[in-house]
Amino acid sequence: MPSLSPARTRLALLALALGGFGIGTTEFVAMGLLPDIARDTLPTLYAQDPDAAIAKAGIVISAYALGVVIGAPTIAATAARFPRKGLLTVLAAAFTLGTVASALAPTFETIIAARVLAGLPHGAYFGVAALVAADLMGPGRRGRAVAFVLSGLTIANVVGVPAITWLGQHAGWRVAYLAVAAIFALTTLAIALLVPRSPGDPAATVRRELSAFGRPAVWFALATGALGFGGFFAVYSYVSPLATNVTGTPESFVPVALVVLGLGMTAGNIVGGRMADRGAMRAVFRLFALFAGSLLLLALAASTLPGLLAGLFLVGASASAISPAIQTRLMDVAGDSQTIAAAVNHSSLNLGNSLGAFLGGAVIAAGWGYLAPTWVGLALCVPGVLAAVAGWAVTRVPVDDAVPSLAAADDRVAASPGS
Repeated sequence: MPSLSPARTRLALLALALGGFGIGTTEFVAMGLLPDIARDTLPTLYAQDPDAAIAKAGIVISAYALGVVIGAPTIAATAARFPRKGLLTVLAAAFTLGTVASALAPTFETIIAARVLAGLPHGAYFGVAALVAADLMGPGRRGRAVAFVLSGLTIANVVGVPAITWLGQHAGWRVAYLAVAAIFALTTLAIALLVPRSPGDPAATVRRELSAFGRPAVWFALATGALGFGGFFAVYSYVSPLATNVTGTPESFVPVALVVLGLGMTAGNIVGGRMADRGAMRAVFRLFALFAGSLLLLALAASTLPGLLAGLFLVGASASAISPAIQTRLMDVAGDSQTIAAAVNHSSLNLGNSLGAFLGGAVIAAGWGYLAPTWVGLALCVPGVLAAVAGWAVTRVPVDDAVPSLAAADDRVAASPGS
């Protein structure tokens, strides 16, 4: 990668984060618009049983997550050798088209199909963008590079998701998705103009990238992310009915609740990136403890407005802080399979998205109320921590001290001609 001025480096990083902003908006905006989607696409069921219709509309969230789970390993494994700037441009363009298709799909079934397609580029984009950002930021700042790319996603929850939710509530959820498509179109242009040329890994093969899955520590890290974020998305998927039905706020207050949660995610992402650079596994254990405590607070206090807002902020902060730590952990234990390691973290997180949305919808449909998904999230923390312990155990020594080869590999990449 060519040497850049500090100003040009910042612009390139901002272009990468803009993609994260678009992804965060398209992924999370459905949470605030589930009642609108249910009313429009499932009118008969909504008229008979609004709770059942909203729970079924949660499949829209799960469909996008399924696309991420499928797309991250397949695209990362097959495209690791391609120039990274060109790959990012193509992925951003694919997001644009997939989101337009989501807005224009005529039936509930075709919306589900469009959301699966829209999710395919998600993990590969974040994985490749994290590698480019790490090159731009320099050695020893990998956790912060991951966090910077993810900052677009968390800021989306402060600005993009509430704004698009408001737009969707007033102009229709389809207009909301068209607005998200415009963000992706701008991202495509920004990457093409601002991100420097960045070569892929010419030695990468599908077999080498997939070899990461032969490492037990990789599987345990993926399970940790899926279960932890399953707990987060069990709550996040149903923020709108939680605020209106449990706390008793008007529907117009939902964007405010989303802003508070997004502020927590933004703060947590910054802290999590710094903690990951000091030791990924230590960060995972500490942050899981905070996450469980936050869910307990929300479960006990969501009936009051201060309890709802404090709980949402802390849940967002602790969950978001875990993500850079898990992604850094995956890159630590994946050996030479760096592209797929950086990407499949998002498969695991979106498997958690799908799991959380499904389990949250199941307990709501069972008649246990809109607070029940919070208890589901707390229950998922237990196997999440057990998976983290197992992953730590199979490496036998602290992983941060056990991968000097990775640091050496980073140095070789930085020093290679044309990089």
